[in-house]
Amino acid sequence: MSEPSIFTRILEGDIPSEIIAETENVFAIRDIAPKAPVHLLVIPKSPEYRNVVELAAGDPALLSEMIGLANSLAAEHSDGDFRLVFNTGPGAGQTVFHVHAHVLAGGLSEGSLGG
Repeated sequence: MSEPSIFTRILEGDIPSEIIAETENVFAIRDIAPKAPVHLLVIPKSPEYRNVVELAAGDPALLSEMIGLANSLAAEHSDGDFRLVFNTGPGAGQTVFHVHAHVLAGGLSEGSLGG
């Protein structure tokens, strides 16, 4: 059996972190190395899915719940506009293999990541 992810350890209270929002299945924390004025992580409580592709195939309702919480957080912590980023695989920058979404907002430049 593999060791619990850092997110599971945060949820269980083994690693201190402020949970800023929570639903029955999802929780949110601030990123410890923010890349934007608002940089939050939205994380399923279950470590079952390693990345967003597995999550979308296995539990689209949970993915929808994550996106709903991300939207609420952007409205609360910024002007409601936000980027939602899922890194999938080490080559894309994923370092924790417990699916999570990065909510980025607040003063993002138009040219960064385009779109």
